[in-house]
Amino acid sequence: MKHIFGILFFIFCVANVFSQDEITTNTDSTIHIAGATEESVTVLPPHQQIDSATKHYVQGFYRQSLQEYESVLAQGYESAELYFNAGNAAFKINELALAIWYYEKSLKLDPNDEDALYNLGLVNSRIPDKIEVVPEMFLIRWMKDVRKIFSADQWAIGTVIFFVVALLLLGFYFLSRNMVLRKVGFWVGLVMLFLSVVAFFSARIETNHLLQNDSAIVFSPSVTIKSSPTEGSTDIFVLHEGAKVYVLESVDDWYKIKIANGSVGWLPTKNVRLI
Repeated sequence: MKHIFGILFFIFCVANVFSQDEITTNTDSTIHIAGATEESVTVLPPHQQIDSATKHYVQGFYRQSLQEYESVLAQGYESAELYFNAGNAAFKINELALAIWYYEKSLKLDPNDEDALYNLGLVNSRIPDKIEVVPEMFLIRWMKDVRKIFSADQWAIGTVIFFVVALLLLGFYFLSRNMVLRKVGFWVGLVMLFLSVVAFFSARIETNHLLQNDSAIVFSPSVTIKSSPTEGSTDIFVLHEGAKVYVLESVDDWYKIKIANGSVGWLPTKNVRLI
């Protein structure tokens, strides 16, 4: 009985943790409010603004379409599809850095969106910087690919399901007098317990990824990367508009950044926009 109560207590703790970390993620066309109140919403309903933006995009009025999508986003609404559509409009008016930023925001909510991945690759092929990516170890790359199969919420649900199944199977082990059921309950229960741990940490990692602003896009035509957070420090290399950087730390108005080839340096925060 002590084991059963212990497992039940752990399930309660897991559910409580994820209820506190709940964030707005959705891969369909539903637009969710993220921190908006009724007073902050304009008179025109957001779905009508989105319909108007889509209509203007089809008619070729891309700048007006982008402004309407951005108006909805400014109200606190967000979804992967909304960011994706804004990225398409930005791309049509040749705002490449802005298009990349919107596609990255979309993929942050839906990492497996093939359309967003394709469009992002297309836009990246048109920016000046072609940064060679340092290859990752197979195991690390494989683990990242597995985590991206499900969203943070789906991993959280999987954690609870695996624990409940493990609880039932371990119940057979502790309560059954049948030796076969005891063995099956014990070994399969251990597998379910292991899977629940994997799901738990996958959910935590995906949640942290969504909440952290640890990457950014360069929005200046060009920016010189420095060896330290001062204007008089040594020039290391130059990045151009649309390049993606990973933010390692912040000092005053400077970011220490790392790019895909492993190079590290400092740049002023005004030159980038966090994703």
